[in-house]
Amino acid sequence: MARPDLSSAPEWYHGYINAVNENNLTDALKNQTALFNTFFESITDEKKEFRYAEGKWSVKEVIQHIIDAERVFTYRALRFARKDETPLPGFDENTYADNAKTGNRKWDDLLEEFNALRRSSEILFSAFDEDQLNATGIASGNPVSVLAIGFIVAGHANHHISVIKERYL
Repeated sequence: MARPDLSSAPEWYHGYINAVNENNLTDALKNQTALFNTFFESITDEKKEFRYAEGKWSVKEVIQHIIDAERVFTYRALRFARKDETPLPGFDENTYADNAKTGNRKWDDLLEEFNALRRSSEILFSAFDEDQLNATGIASGNPVSVLAIGFIVAGHANHHISVIKERYL
């Protein structure tokens, strides 16, 4: 599973794709999972609910957002790999965050949920053959390939880890 051509995804996703160092999707997802766990296990209790500004998500809410987005992205990848040509709508990450009730969630449960979801994502993408990885569909009004979605999944998490390092810690 080589890197996707940037033309196979809308421009606003190019930053996520470029945030992935690996050229192989399977390696990227596995390595990123290890990085995710190491990073979030180092977060102190006082930082878990921290918001760097009024109206910004807490660190816990960022984790929930990463989980929610990965679910949406992998659903899109599955539909497109299976040749479902139905255009898929975007999703409003702020509405998801407002209704996730993440403040009621336990930190360890969020990390466990991420790991279960990520393992499922790793298996899903590794099961796709070249034809499926090259399949495209319409999401949020734009064409995107299954392979690009896989790199978006890893790059999206990398992006948010960088934001937390810069603004929360």
